[in-house]
Amino acid sequence: MTTVTATAEKAPLDEVMLAMDVVDTLRHRQDLVERELMGDAREKQLLDRLRDIYHHQGIEVTDDVLRAGVKALAESRFVYTPPKPSLSTTLARAYVSRKTWGPATLAIALVVVVGLGGYFLAWQPFQAAQAEAARIELSEGLPAQMDALYQTIYEETKVQQAVTTADTIRTRGKGLAAENNRAGAQQAIADLTALRDRLRSEYTLKIVSKEGERSAFWRVPDANPDATNYYIIVQAIGTDGQPVALPVTNEETGTVETVDTWGARVPESTYRSVENDKRDDGIIQRATLGLKEYGFLDPDYVMPVLGGAVTRW
Repeated sequence: MTTVTATAEKAPLDEVMLAMDVVDTLRHRQDLVERELMGDAREKQLLDRLRDIYHHQGIEVTDDVLRAGVKALAESRFVYTPPKPSLSTTLARAYVSRKTWGPATLAIALVVVVGLGGYFLAWQPFQAAQAEAARIELSEGLPAQMDALYQTIYEETKVQQAVTTADTIRTRGKGLAAENNRAGAQQAIADLTALRDRLRSEYTLKIVSKEGERSAFWRVPDANPDATNYYIIVQAIGTDGQPVALPVTNEETGTVETVDTWGARVPESTYRSVENDKRDDGIIQRATLGLKEYGFLDPDYVMPVLGGAVTRW
C-alpha cells in the first residue's frame, strides 16, 4: 500500500501543464533564453540546461515536453494578448464592472422612466383634459351664460334700451368666445350681469341735508374756465332705508367708482332752488331728486339734471 502511494506521488505531471511551466520558466529566465537561443549553442544545450533546472526541483521532464515548451515560447502560446478595442470588448468590460456603475445607472434609468411615465400618463392627459374643458367652456358654457342673462334682461326690463344693449353685448361676447378670447367673453358676461343688476336695483336719490354737511357745490372746470358747473350732493337709499353702492362715472377723471354718495350735475336753476330751500330753515323740504324703480335703467328725476357726476368735492 505504501509503495503504491509513493509511486503515485512520484508520477510525472501532465505534459501540457509541464509545457506551460517550461514556458513560464523561460519567460522568467530571459537571460537563459537570450544566452542559449540567441547565442551559438545548439538547442540541446538549452534542453540540458532546462532539464538540470527541473532536476534540481525534483521534477523529471522528458525531452518532448521541454521541446514543446521551447516551441510554445517561440509561438507565443500560453501568453495572454489583450484584445484590440472594439464594441464587443467595451461591452464585455462594462458587464464585468457592472457593480460599479450599475446602481447609479439603474437609479438614473428609474428617474427617467418615472419622469417619462408621469409626462405621458399624467401630464399630457391632464393638459388634454384642460384644453378640452376650455374648448367646451368657450364653445358652449360661456355662450349659454350669455343667452341666459340676455333672456333674463329681456323678460325683466321695462325699457327697450336694455334689450338693445344686452343684444349688442351678447353678440360681441359670442364673437370673442369663437375667437378663443376667454377674457373678452367673460367680460361680456360681467357686463350683462351688471346690466341685469342695474335693472333690478331700486333706490331713491335723496339730497344730503344733514346739519354740518354740504348739500350742493359748484366749480369751474379745467377744460372751460369760462363755465361753471353746479352739483347737488345725493345719496342712493334702498327700499330697506340703507345706502346703496352704485357704479358712478366721474366726469372729471373718466373713471368708474362704486359709491353711494356723489355729486349730480344740475342746471343753475336747480342748484339755486335747493340752495334757497336749505337757506330758509336749514332743512331741505324737497329732498328727493329722483326715484329708480325695478325694470328701469335710470332714475325718474323730479328735478332737472344734466347727467354728469363727480365723486370728489
